[in-house]
Formats: sequence, structure tokens, C-alpha cells
Amino acid sequence: MMRPQCFGAKGSGFSGRVLVFAWVWLAWLTMVCVRADDVATLPGTALLTGPEDLSGDMMDGLHRFIERKIAASVGKRPRFWNRDVHSREAYEASVQPNRERFKKMLGVVDPRVPARLERYATDGLPSPADPLFEITPIRWNVLEGVQGEGVRIRLAQGAPAGFVITLPDADQTPEQLLGLAPGIPPESQFARRLAEFGFDVLVPVLIDRSDEWSGNPQVAFTNQSHREWIYRQACQMGRHVIGYEVQKVLALVDAIRAQGVPSRVGVAGYGEGGLIAFYAAACDTRIDACLVSGYFDAHEHPWEEPLYRNLWGLFHEFGDAEIASLIAPRGLVVEYSTAPEITGPPEVRPGRRGGAAAGRLGTPSFAAVEREYHRIDGLVPDGFQTRSLVHGAAGMPVPCGSPAAMDQFLQRLGQAGVKPLANGVPKKPRSMIDVAERQRRQVWQLQEHVQRLVRGSDAVRDRFFPEKANPGSISSEEFAARSRKYRAYAWDEVLGRLDDPMLPLNPRTRQIYNREKWVGYDVTLDLFPDVFAWGVLLLPKDLKPGEKRPVVVCQHGRRGIPRDVIEGNQPAYHDFAARLADEGFIVFAPHNPYRGEDRYRFLSRKANAVKASLFSFILAEHEQILNYLETLPQVDAHRIAFYGLSYGGETAVRVPPLLERYCLSICSADFNDWARKVASVDSPFSFMFTIEWEMPYFDMGQTFNYAELAALMVPRPFMVERGHADGVAPDEWVAYEYAKVRRLYDQLAIGDRTEIEFFNGGHTINGQGTFQFLRKHLRHGAQDPAAPR
Repeated sequence: MMRPQCFGAKGSGFSGRVLVFAWVWLAWLTMVCVRADDVATLPGTALLTGPEDLSGDMMDGLHRFIERKIAASVGKRPRFWNRDVHSREAYEASVQPNRERFKKMLGVVDPRVPARLERYATDGLPSPADPLFEITPIRWNVLEGVQGEGVRIRLAQGAPAGFVITLPDADQTPEQLLGLAPGIPPESQFARRLAEFGFDVLVPVLIDRSDEWSGNPQVAFTNQSHREWIYRQACQMGRHVIGYEVQKVLALVDAIRAQGVPSRVGVAGYGEGGLIAFYAAACDTRIDACLVSGYFDAHEHPWEEPLYRNLWGLFHEFGDAEIASLIAPRGLVVEYSTAPEITGPPEVRPGRRGGAAAGRLGTPSFAAVEREYHRIDGLVPDGFQTRSLVHGAAGMPVPCGSPAAMDQFLQRLGQAGVKPLANGVPKKPRSMIDVAERQRRQVWQLQEHVQRLVRGSDAVRDRFFPEKANPGSISSEEFAARSRKYRAYAWDEVLGRLDDPMLPLNPRTRQIYNREKWVGYDVTLDLFPDVFAWGVLLLPKDLKPGEKRPVVVCQHGRRGIPRDVIEGNQPAYHDFAARLADEGFIVFAPHNPYRGEDRYRFLSRKANAVKASLFSFILAEHEQILNYLETLPQVDAHRIAFYGLSYGGETAVRVPPLLERYCLSICSADFNDWARKVASVDSPFSFMFTIEWEMPYFDMGQTFNYAELAALMVPRPFMVERGHADGVAPDEWVAYEYAKVRRLYDQLAIGDRTEIEFFNGGHTINGQGTFQFLRKHLRHGAQDPAAPR
């Protein structure tokens, strides 16, 4: 690499001043400032040190930053609450907005169909007459096409003392919780024991953690647990496996309350069932008491838990203490028991694809549980809510369904001091329900419900963003003005906006290129504590004094770094950034942190806890990059364009639409029918069958597909570059989605500002129509080709 040389100049008068100005400008262009270590830097910047590849340092800082935000979220939650403890009515009204936001996070948004308990008359239960218990398989309607299934047990004689919905862990069956099948010790069969106390007990089936039905025989099967399989497709559509199961519990409450009997209703659960019971009680004030066992915790590292527990923005407003406050003033019993031990997803078996997310479960420390439990005291006065924490001596866990927990729960249900009315094990039926087939029905019903949402999502998005679907006779400027609320919604509610103040730029630079037509510099910029932006700036050598030129921001894809778009003629990039610099454009090639595989996926997973995502960081980084570019005297701030491939193409439809200082965007090798790409189970192109488990963005499929995101570019130019052989999607998906963009631009009389180029090729930069698009919109359209548009 050549080092720039130092030059000098003399002169007097006007000619001297011109000569001095030219010398100063030449200094800018050739970066004559040479440090003691012989590394050239841009004027006014500190020397950048560190490795050539800064992506690891960037990722380390991002993880430290987001973990601090998660830890700090507890202290920021009070801003969302305004509890009024003067009466139950006042309290419930005061927390209703929080309850509604909680239900939205869970995906509890669909109206339930009228529920009626049906005896499931197959070849299974009931058994020959049991002198103590009446046991029947049941099912009930929940949502259109979705039914709950389970087992009902009650005493054969007498009126019930009340109703209790009991939920086993995901890997337990109702039959095990009743003692009808092996697997749960008698002392922990709390569903049976509650029936002995005279309650009418309903035991739903939960989606389990096996992977038997996770896939499509026409495409592939995966090692995703059933819970992850449903989560990944449902999340994109604003639903959740947890929310579906809460809906099943609430449908049972509907059926019980519809009977008109003024009985108390309780919910009790263990492990995953404890989570569902806890959340259901928080969602529905008709539930009188809740027992949660093997779940309650501080959840200080939520990203280490299985993916199917990921809830968008949960820690932003809720920890378990805040969720417990939604149950107040109703009764709550927290039992510190040994939680289910889960070490990861199912192993990849022959004939199945891998790609399931890592995640584990275990018993938390008693100190963490106790600390979270006592946080409730600061939210809800003890006298306002009757609650208790049950544990063993010296903080040891107790068996699930311990006598102490059962006694406390019975008190909350108004049955203090009641003795068992029966004392025996239910008789095993001659013929049992096929539990595997029942699980298949439960999984496939939820899958079909999500897939109907996917198939119908175009119409839902049109209702959400009607101006895009039918702009009428408004101008493109008026359309852009009306789009501001959608731009804010996409940033705040879908991708997540970081509210941290940005640090001063503090640029550090070092020269890394000296080519015939341009020089190149590594540049880093401060962003947040521990977080910096990094990229490579290419400056043409033929810049004239006082000239301002357009910039093209050239974005790499997954696993890439800035140099990949500049050198090496890599098959995906073909040095397109260097080629644009050769044409005389100023180029900036940023680093986006989708490098390191699960490191960036877990970064996004961590961010989800506080209502942020990978693109929350990327948006902030690009804001700071734009701030920096606008300080450069050679840059025309009105002509900064974006061109990205693959994950960089994904960036092209997420960042420029929201950052209006980008005047143009080109999406290469990514444009898609995104709802189908992320959530469809019918296509081999879908992320449902790959390792990209970070791709679902909560409720994005119901609000923004690529046509809606591209609409946020109006009236700015937007282009798609698409290779026929690109395996990211079929041409039909791309053409279908782009047709909506083209129609919108045409209806707004700006059809000349959007294009799509199909070419014979694959997942790569073609650099033909796109380069012409850049020339057209960045250099022409005015008398002076160099003047801003």
C-alpha cells in the first residue's frame, strides 16, 4: 500500500490564496497527515487502532450494552404503571392498559368462539364405573379451527366445590397428572388431589417439546420442538404458542362461567403449565386464584431459555413481579419446586434438518425467586393481595403440588381446612386415548390457524395501511406526509427503537487503500457506551475544490465485512463498491452486525426482551453514519443512496424507508413476500426449515411486508435487483410483491422512480440496471449533473 506524500505551496495575493486553498483541498484528498507510526488518517480524526476485522469487537460491545439494558429495565418499568389500590374496581381499571399490552405480547388478540365442554366419545375414557371419580376426555372450541383437548375429573357424587384448571408441564400428559399413566410421583399428581377435595378439575393438553410433527412431509421435517415450530411461524403473525394456550384456558373459563353457577375458578400449573396458568390469571379477572409451580423466577438471563418463551418487549414493562401485580387483588401462590430440566432442542435425527435454537431450563436459585417475589411488595401492598411463597427448609425446593402449596391454594379458593372427600387412585380405563394422535391434532390445528393468517395477510395489511392499498388522487408528497405514522409504527413497534442518547461522533480513521482513482479509510464512530459504528470510506481522487458528490452506501450481507464489497471479486459482490468509486461516487461500506451466526441471533434475542431487535442497532448505526457523512465537505447530504445485497438487501427495505436522509434505496438478492418467506410451512424457500430462527419479527406479517416497507420510500427512488436463479425466493414471490410497489408509484405519478431488474444469475450483485439507476437519480435530472436533485 502506498503512503501519501507531503506537499507544500507558496504564494501571495489572490493567486496565492487560490494556491493555498488548492493545497488544503489536495491535503484533504490525499490525506497528508501522517502519524508517527506512518498510518495516514483523515484530517481532524484520531488514529484508529485495533485489528483489521473489527466485527468481533463490535459484537462484544453490543452484547455488553444490551445486557446492561436488560438489567436496567426493572428500574424503568414504573413509568408504564399507575396502580390505584383504593378498591378492586379502581385497581383493575388502573392496570387494564397494562393488561391489554400484555395480552398483545402474548398474541391473545383473536375473539374466541363460544365454548362448550364436549365429552370426547372416542374409544378412550371413561372406564367402567369408578366408585370415586367420573373421568372423561373432553374437548372445547377455542378459535376458528382450534380446539382444546384434555381430561376432566370430578367426584362421582355431589356438587363440586368449584372449578380448577390444572396444567401439567409441556412434556407431561393429563393422564400422568391424574395417576392414570406413569411418570409423575403420586405426591405431585395435584390434579387428582384437587379432585379428591371435591373440585371439578379440567386438565388441558399442552404442546410438547418433541419434534415428531415439526415439519411438512412435502418439504422437510426439522428438529424444532413442537413449541418452537409453532412459535416461529406464529410470532411473525402476531401470535404465540403461549398465547394460544392461554386462549385455551380462557375458553375453559368461558365455558364454566356460561353455566351460570357462582363457583370459584382457579388455575394451577407446573413448569410450562405454571407459566400458562400464571399468564392466564394475569389476563382474565374471572380467575379467582392461581398456583404457579416450577416457573416463577427473576429470569435474569431470558435469552438462555428456549426460544418459544421469547416475548417481544416483555422486560420493557413486565417481570414476573409485574405480571403477579396483574393478578392482584386475587390470590396467588408461588411454589418453589424443582423445575423441568431441559438441555436443548431435540437431537437431529436421520432424515431431519437441524436449525432449532439453543435453549435450556432448570431450577433457578431460591435467592432469585425470593428476590422477584418480594419485588411484588413494592408494587402491590400485601394487605391488598393475599399471596404466599412456599418453599422447603433453608430455601430448598419442594415437590410440585406440596401439601403446603395445596393448603394455601385451597384457602385462596375459599376452602380452608377442608379434608379430602375421597382418597384413592382413579381406575385406569380399559382403553386409553391415543396421546400421540391427540398431540398431532393440537399441533396441526395451531399450524393451520397460523397458515390461514399468512394466506390472508395481504388484506390485513391493506386495512392497516390503506393509503398504500388505495392512494386515491393524493400527491406523492401528501402520501409521504401520511406515511409518517406508519414509519414511526414500524420503528417503534416492529423493529424497536433504542431511546439511548447517541454519543458524539469521535471519528477514528486509518488509511487502508490507495488505488488509482480513490483512497480508502477504515472509520469508526462512537454510538453508545461500548457500541461503535464501523465502515470503510472511499474518496475519489478527482474531487475538485468546493465540489460535493453523491454517496452510495454499499452494504454487505450475512457473514460479511466491509472489505468484501470492495476487494477480492467475491462471487456475491463483484467489488461493486470499488466499481462505484471508480465511477467517481463517494462510497461508504458499513459493517452491519450479522456476522458470527448465533452471536448475532442471540444479540437480537436479548434485544427482544426490551422491545428491540438486531435492526434497532443497525438503524442507530446508520443514523450515526449519516451524521458523519454530512460533516464531510465533499458530501452532498441530499444525495446519499443505499445499495445492499442479501441481508444488506433486507437492510435496504428496513433502514432507508425509516431514515429519510437516504435519498434512494436498492434492494438486491432479498426482495420478497416476507410473510411467506418467514412463516410459510408449504415452501422450501421458507425460513421455517432453516437455521434463521431470529427472522420472525412480532406481528410484522400483519403490518409490513416488503411492499409496505417500500411504500415508506415514497417519493424517493426505489429499485429491486433480482437474479432468476437466486434461491432466496421464487421469481413469482418477488414479482408479486414488487407489482404492488410499481402500482403505487404509478398511481402517485412517480413511476419513473422505481424499477426492477431481472437477470440471468443467482444470489449476486449484477451491477447493470442498478448502476444506471444510480447514475440516473444521483447525477441527472438537473441542469448541472453535479447539483442536488
